[in-house]
Amino acid sequence: MSDDIDVVLLEAAEKMDKAISVAREDFSTIRTGRATPAMFNKINVDYYGTFTPLNQLASFVTPEARMILITPYDKGAVAGIEKALRDSDLGINPTTDGNVIRVALPQLTEERRKDYIKAARTKGEDAKISIRNIRRGAKEALEAMQKDGTAGEDEVRRAEKSLDEVTHKHTEHIDEILKNKEAELLEV
Repeated sequence: MSDDIDVVLLEAAEKMDKAISVAREDFSTIRTGRATPAMFNKINVDYYGTFTPLNQLASFVTPEARMILITPYDKGAVAGIEKALRDSDLGINPTTDGNVIRVALPQLTEERRKDYIKAARTKGEDAKISIRNIRRGAKEALEAMQKDGTAGEDEVRRAEKSLDEVTHKHTEHIDEILKNKEAELLEV
């Protein structure tokens, strides 16, 4: 295969790897029965007029499986953090003593678990769509090479087959991550 084809395939694989990383991060924000700092990765706090990620404003400690303590670096941010937590889609009600914010995670109801599984499936499908879009872009680049005459028909066909294998491997990886997340959500 030509170097141009290798570059297209390599870039597609790298972009698909990034799509999997994004999917993993999205899945980590879906609440399970256990408290994890990753649940708060997508929460932004109005910090002196600037929306700042919560994980840049505070440290997290999990003393128990369903309890997390959030300690803001700046005590002036406590009210903003508390508001951002209440407004989030995590379904939590934080309490504070002025210095530390306590978040006790309620036991997940069956209905809430099903909602979270539905959200996880949506995120999984979004990740697969992203991977398929990357595949489409790479396929168009390969077809353009064939049309330009910089690559032969056989080379392009082999490259497309290789691209399909990489795409399949990455979508299977997303399915595996989703399956694990669903099992984690159904765990009582």
